[in-house]
Amino acid sequence: MLIFIGLLAGIIGGMGIGGGTILIPSLLFLTSINQKIAQSVNLLSSIPMTIFALIFHIKNKNIEYSIILPIIISGIIGAIVGSMISSNLDSQTLRKIFGVFLFIMGVYEIKKGREH
Repeated sequence: MLIFIGLLAGIIGGMGIGGGTILIPSLLFLTSINQKIAQSVNLLSSIPMTIFALIFHIKNKNIEYSIILPIIISGIIGAIVGSMISSNLDSQTLRKIFGVFLFIMGVYEIKKGREH
């Protein structure tokens, strides 16, 4: 099961969608780990997946280099703030926040799909 979850998360992550949208819920529903562990596993497993996807996208010239630096800088700041916040939340609260985030993103994607 873990191999299937990893494969699916890698495919979704390689597409640029974010493997965590598959990995975290799959780990929560199909294993007995809690939200904080699932999110930590997601962060660690995303490193090698991201490196291989990045190499592929660089080779195919799918990178807009002019926007990278501001996103990296603000992303690092956001990661620090988010890590500090999540370390002070219990797993159930974190799980609810993640669920609301996925719901909002799902509604957005459905609405965006109907506009095209």
